[in-house]
Amino acid sequence: MKLDNPLTGTMVSLDEWWMPFTANRQFKAAPRLLAKADGMHYWTPDGRQILDGTAGLWCVNAGHNRKPIVEAVQKQAATMDFAPPFQVGHPLAFEAATAVANVAPAGMRHVFFVNSGSEAADTALKMALAYHRARGEPSRRIIIGRERGYHGVNIGGTMAGGIPGNRKVWPAMMAGVDHIRSTHDLARNAFSRGQPAHGAEFADELDRLIAFHDASNIAAVIVEPMGGSAGVLIPPQGYLEKLAASCRKHGILLIFDEVITGFGRLGAPFAADYFGITPDILTCAKAINNAAVPLGAVLASDAVHDAIVNGAPEGAIEFLHGYTYSGHPLACAAVVATQKLYAQEKLFDRARDLAPFWEQALHSLKDARHVIDVRNLGLVGGIELEPRAGAPARRGLEAHVRCFESGALVRFTGDILAMSPPLVIEKPQIEQLVETIRESLKKID
Repeated sequence: MKLDNPLTGTMVSLDEWWMPFTANRQFKAAPRLLAKADGMHYWTPDGRQILDGTAGLWCVNAGHNRKPIVEAVQKQAATMDFAPPFQVGHPLAFEAATAVANVAPAGMRHVFFVNSGSEAADTALKMALAYHRARGEPSRRIIIGRERGYHGVNIGGTMAGGIPGNRKVWPAMMAGVDHIRSTHDLARNAFSRGQPAHGAEFADELDRLIAFHDASNIAAVIVEPMGGSAGVLIPPQGYLEKLAASCRKHGILLIFDEVITGFGRLGAPFAADYFGITPDILTCAKAINNAAVPLGAVLASDAVHDAIVNGAPEGAIEFLHGYTYSGHPLACAAVVATQKLYAQEKLFDRARDLAPFWEQALHSLKDARHVIDVRNLGLVGGIELEPRAGAPARRGLEAHVRCFESGALVRFTGDILAMSPPLVIEKPQIEQLVETIRESLKKID
């Protein structure tokens, strides 16, 4: 099959691009294509407007095609397209790191640039192992993740992640990790507004694993403060506090994966700020530069940074890790411009102020067809649908397609619809998004 690319005027084949996390045969039989973006919207090649209910892929928090970011990238591309990050630096990378550190949780001012959330997760795990080795505890090697957790798709993140479908093809890689149970408890917490009341005791499972493995063998616990990719899984009240206390008690590093929750998604700079819990290591990506150019980062506490850097011999490379594109000039230009834009427009505060309206609108879908749960936190929403007998995930896919055909982009994971709009969304657009979902569900068997 071939399609016309309106930007270049050429005919494009669909055969060559093996698409990620996509049912390729199904998609290419009836492709859903985007050709342009601006503000809160995408446009299809035939000119249909699509309301962006997902900030692209949880990442375009300031809205699309923002002029200050576009101009910063264009200017940098014309000034210096690339600079090697090993043994050589460029001022913009340091400026970008400072911009991120200035909104980071207190005591987390050390920024290690990578290119994606997946690379951030693997980097964080290596950092945790290096920290314990530098402190004379090399036996601390086990990583504790969580069922239904998502930490990207590189080897470390796949190991620590807890989505079975992402792991089953590579069982030989799965050594050295264990998992606590998911926080999801539909029977007790369905239609909770914000953090559910039940489930703090699920954190006690960490204590069981600590007793089983012994703390002297455990390096880190890695969790998403709020699970995103597995279907908007909100931490119960008191849950994260219990996890943090157990980690502190036993000298285990706590890693927050904030690739989704970072930079305003919950109405605060980070989920760490929202929940009042500062981890030892924090990963971020996506909205760090409004997704203008691929970039991720790992933020490390003073204790982690100093143990690794100051523990190495003078003149030695302290952390033998990095990427060719770490701190890429174009990506860093986008970071600086994005962070300025967030501050100037007070977008984190805007998300916080809009969250109650967002919550009310989402929960109006409680009586919509097929809906068995509605979940929300900040400007994130999850709509869980009753699975079709013998065909799990089919309703989720059909709802995604129906919404797209009706002019709104929503994500689906299994039979859960996920929404995470740009922080610039207006109240009428929230109402439009919710009504599009409602009407689309009516058309699904």
